[in-house]
Amino acid sequence: MSSTPDAPPREQWVALVVGPSAAQAWGAPPRPRVAFVGPGIREVVDVDDASALAARLEEGRPRWVWWAALSAGRLLVDAEVRPARVWDVAEAHRLLVGGMRADPGLAWAAAHGLDPAGLPAAHRGDLLDLAGAGDEGGDETSPIRPDGYLRADAVAGEWAVTDERLLTWGEAALACARAQEEAARRVSPRLVTTVHSESAAAALCEELRHDGLPVDRGALLDIVGPLCGPPAARDAEVLRLVPDREDTDLRNPAAVKDMLASVGIDVPSTRKHVLADYAAVHPVVPALLQWRVAERIATTYGLAWIEEHIGPDDRLRGEWRPCDGGAGRMTAASGLHNLPAMLRPAVAAGPGHVFVRADLGQIEPRVLAVVSGDAAFVQATQADDLYAPVAARLGVERAHAKVAVLSAMYGGRAGAASAALAGLQREYPVAVAHLERAYDAGVRGEAIRTYGGRLLPTGRMLGPDRRPGENPELDAARGRFARNAIIQGAAAELFKAWAATVRATTRDLGARIVLCLHDELLVHVPADHGEETAARVDRALLDATRRWTGGSPARFVSDTQIVARWSEAKE
Repeated sequence: MSSTPDAPPREQWVALVVGPSAAQAWGAPPRPRVAFVGPGIREVVDVDDASALAARLEEGRPRWVWWAALSAGRLLVDAEVRPARVWDVAEAHRLLVGGMRADPGLAWAAAHGLDPAGLPAAHRGDLLDLAGAGDEGGDETSPIRPDGYLRADAVAGEWAVTDERLLTWGEAALACARAQEEAARRVSPRLVTTVHSESAAAALCEELRHDGLPVDRGALLDIVGPLCGPPAARDAEVLRLVPDREDTDLRNPAAVKDMLASVGIDVPSTRKHVLADYAAVHPVVPALLQWRVAERIATTYGLAWIEEHIGPDDRLRGEWRPCDGGAGRMTAASGLHNLPAMLRPAVAAGPGHVFVRADLGQIEPRVLAVVSGDAAFVQATQADDLYAPVAARLGVERAHAKVAVLSAMYGGRAGAASAALAGLQREYPVAVAHLERAYDAGVRGEAIRTYGGRLLPTGRMLGPDRRPGENPELDAARGRFARNAIIQGAAAELFKAWAATVRATTRDLGARIVLCLHDELLVHVPADHGEETAARVDRALLDATRRWTGGSPARFVSDTQIVARWSEAKE
């Protein structure tokens, strides 16, 4: 492809693929082989030798290409090689096509315009497969069938059993990535940039899994231990406040409602936000809310959780994913994305280190200003508190302005939200119209794209043999999803662009991101570099937003603090 203003000179791309394990000698344990394919490199090495070669190649700052971070990316990170630039075929496919499934066969078919319905059947691993072995036709030394699809055994990881085949599999990864790049550029140059940051996020997820979140085990046990006693003891702290109700099952919502009714509290549900309004009515309500915290700690984050997920190095580890399959938020297992606030004092920097904690403020309304192009709303982002100028423009209290903005994005239409939203529609019509267009597209089951280019195929929510208009409730649900996702998805894209920039620009200081929680970063860094890391985190936000917005004057803000424990960060 020639170099044009719309198509910059190509980087050096190097494919990294991991082959199936094979015994190196009679009686030796099976060990994977690893192929490197790119300009001036076409080499297969044993897995134990891959890290040295990868580290040498990384000095040239290639863009690594892999089918998915779970294989090749994990291999690099576990070998302490941190790739600076990546093209993750699976993440690129999820952006281009939507959904979570992104195996090589599906990604290849989409990138080459092939009907996914024609994908070769996956191997079942039974005798019928054995009887049909080799029936895919064409040249068995190529992973590509005569009909253009990838062989099923290649997708399953069973075909590349020789070094030459593994090299060819690497060439296929390069070809797929190039086709994806061209497809993304046809959608928008911004989508190419989004693939870069999503791919960096995939690498970051492997680093988060590998490095873990540092914790103070003693402090954690001090918090958790007293809550892990007999359930009856926890229950008694609540039930003693309601005479003659000692047999109430606090884990049964209906029983709890009945208990509350006995003291004159009639609630439609026992959800936290509902009960909070009655905290001053009777002492059983705050006790019940505290019981819920203790119950959650004891049953989900108790001693067994500590034993299972916190290693001997006092690091909490779990699997991370760069995309949740919906709007594109990062997710984590092992409780990392749902740690109760009560446990935050136990998240502590290691000896000689500090945390730089940075939290994006009001990111979603600021994102709305950018993606809608509403000039008046963009002007409001110049304030540290976006809701203050919105309130002044609407002539209402700040709380009402916040209700108006959140109602526009999340669909509140009843009560105070209705009146507040009317004012927002009058003063910021471009922003509100942008949200409503997304809602209408979702109702119709149309696919939409986020600001960064992620495809959101709302029609898939219909199910087989269903059409828009047949179920108004489902139509409205798709509309709400679309309206929320174009903002939440864009916010996730900006967050990952920011995280990728922080990852790249603080590495020389020994800094490592150890937690990504919604719009918040926790960076672990030697104490001597804490101030410089905090400054670079803020500068990374400026750089990332400038690239992501394409130069929009919208302002994004971060509350950046240096702390020893997560709980020390002031909200």
